Amino acid sequence: MLQLIRVEQATVGMFVHELCSPWMKHPFWRPRFPINSEQDLERLRATAIEYLWIDASKGVKATSPEPESQPTEAAHAPAPAVAPLTPPTPLSQELARAAQICARTGRVLQSMFSDVRLGRPIKLDNANQLVQQMHASIQRNPHALISLARIKSADNYTYLHSMAVCTLMMALAQRMQMNEDEVRLAGLAGLLHDVGKCRIPLRILNKPGALTPEEWRIMQDHSLLGAQLLRPLDVPEPVLNACLQHHEKMDGTGYPGRLKAEQIHELSRMTAICDIYDAVTSDRPYKKGWPPAQALHRMAQWCGSHLDKAIFEQFVQTVGIYPIGSLVRLSTEQLAVVIDATSQNLLSPLVRVFYCITSGQHLAPTEMDLQQGEVRIISREDPQDWQLGDIDALWQPCSQRT
Repeated sequence: MLQLIRVEQATVGMFVHELCSPWMKHPFWRPRFPINSEQDLERLRATAIEYLWIDASKGVKATSPEPESQPTEAAHAPAPAVAPLTPPTPLSQELARAAQICARTGRVLQSMFSDVRLGRPIKLDNANQLVQQMHASIQRNPHALISLARIKSADNYTYLHSMAVCTLMMALAQRMQMNEDEVRLAGLAGLLHDVGKCRIPLRILNKPGALTPEEWRIMQDHSLLGAQLLRPLDVPEPVLNACLQHHEKMDGTGYPGRLKAEQIHELSRMTAICDIYDAVTSDRPYKKGWPPAQALHRMAQWCGSHLDKAIFEQFVQTVGIYPIGSLVRLSTEQLAVVIDATSQNLLSPLVRVFYCITSGQHLAPTEMDLQQGEVRIISREDPQDWQLGDIDALWQPCSQRT
């Protein structure tokens, strides 16, 4: 049960459901959190926040009556505990729009990164416009942009990686039930997290082989360089932190500050997961990207030491256990590509069957909803083990095929 209270009524033991203030006007990184101590209360009362919603089912109930009048901001606070979900736009329909957004975003980011390399200031208005356009697509169907953002070439990796992390960040923030301001802030953090690489020499940034210890030390400076670029622009503190901290690790072995666990900003821990996922699933000159499902499997082993386990679990819910584009083996001894995911059953996505293992023959591609019937996925497969050619063509829109 939700209750609207004045901030003076807050006590230790309450669970905050929503703060009646825009994201930019308070220092709390999570939209929902328990009040565990007097220190939490002091931080809350030190802000300009006047009202907040608490969830009495998750914490202490307010005994005083609800306020008779509310400030303007409170009118935007949620009344229902869970907002009704809008059915997502069909993936096939959103892929076409997402492809246009990817192309437009790539051009703008390429120009933005070139400007920074030439010593020109970052145009935050352009960055915010990109975030808004991608946010609209994420709201319609997050899997479209997530899937397309994985497609990169060697010459556009740096800036399209930023687009991909931006997309993943907003989808993850949406899954974590952050409000719209927070979702867009997460997107801006993803878009700008690697901006410091514009100050790394191209001979190091684009080197096709392993870096020397000295080159690696220079590459690690991109976090600090990015923060230096953003600080004069008065970007929100969480975005600055994400740029600075996205290579920190939960066990304190990361860089540049060797921060541990809760010392690392929540938005930074989100960025670390999204950054790693896109990096390991992307083809680079010196290595082939891991299949999406394999990437999730390996990343799960890094939880606790490198990655935040709770956020990673939310990330898996975001992209699906078998992300779009995954090659899977079915119980019918057929191979299929995942073409759509559903949060209702992560183990039973929509697939396109195209190969018979028993006969070794290609089949006419046929869609199969694994939620219907008894066919199930028995394993994830590495496309390189099967030499099947370009399986991405089985799910990509025509405009993305080259």
